[in-house]
Amino acid sequence: MRAHSRILIAALSITAAAWGLTGCGADGSDSNSPSGSAGSSGAQVEIGNTINYGSFGTTADIDCSDGKSLNVGGSNNTLTVKGTCASVNVGGADNKITFDRVDDSLTVVGLNNTVSYREGEPKVEDRGSGNKVDRG
Repeated sequence: MRAHSRILIAALSITAAAWGLTGCGADGSDSNSPSGSAGSSGAQVEIGNTINYGSFGTTADIDCSDGKSLNVGGSNNTLTVKGTCASVNVGGADNKITFDRVDDSLTVVGLNNTVSYREGEPKVEDRGSGNKVDRG
């Protein structure tokens, strides 16, 4: 199997997993729901110390607090992530995500995502295609 095909399958798997998690008790009244959503509503589910966010075409704020991990699935989202994220996994396509701080790792699996972080020294892995990851 070609590397590009494996990357696309992995990105779709992350997106599907995030969407599968969003159906578990997400009724829109969840206090963990992102603020400022536009377009179709996104869903956020916290399991243990990991936030799982999945959506298509939303603008939202997410709070990693002080050291939670974050998984993002979906496409065409504009996300602002406050606080300090321990580790981050981004799947999907055409997402624009800005982080205050990422400490441990930042892995992008997907296509044409733009990801930036202001602080931290994470191990950055771009396993997708057409992604832009930078500190700034």
